[in-house]
Amino acid sequence: MPIERASGGTSLIDVLDRVLDKGIVIDAWVRVSLVGIDLLTVEARVVVASIDTYMKYAEAVGQVPTVSRPALEDRTEELQAENASLRAQLAASTRREQVTAEKAERQLAEHQLEREERGASGSA
Repeated sequence: MPIERASGGTSLIDVLDRVLDKGIVIDAWVRVSLVGIDLLTVEARVVVASIDTYMKYAEAVGQVPTVSRPALEDRTEELQAENASLRAQLAASTRREQVTAEKAERQLAEHQLEREERGASGSA
């Protein structure tokens, strides 16, 4: 004699299976304002679904680009070249700043030396 389930109750497993199969989206938007001034704005979207369900429906509504990774992978070499160029520019800029700072320090030292020499010759 097989064991029969009671038809009135639903187990947690059944609910979880249905949620993951169909998915649930909770979209909330709350704004609190006082005298026309926004004090708090909260926007939230909660999606509970299996990866397969989410990807299927997200692509259908335009939430996920149809081809997400290959576009970035095609530009890898270009991005690495741009990165190297920017690092070279940063290094050159840093070197120019160091040279300028050293030049300013030399000029300040020369100016202080001249002032000391004029002070020494004026008191003699």
